[in-house]
Amino acid sequence: MADANHADIKKLSFERALEELESIVTRLEGGEVALEESVAIYERGEALKRRCEDLLRQAEARVDKITVDTKGRPSGTAPLDMPS
Repeated sequence: MADANHADIKKLSFERALEELESIVTRLEGGEVALEESVAIYERGEALKRRCEDLLRQAEARVDKITVDTKGRPSGTAPLDMPS
């Protein structure tokens, strides 16, 4: 089951992963979750955090590949070779 949970995280958009992560934080901060469930949702939260970080790094790399002309104006993009 954990593998399935982590597999579905890899398919989430940044916005959806962040939304779910915020929900987990709210539940944990509320203190109303049993210990075993707290551990499980904390682990999912860690995986969601890594997904958000990965997506942000990818977006940053894409922005870094925008090329500029001699006057510093955006003039296009350079190919981005991202590992899959």
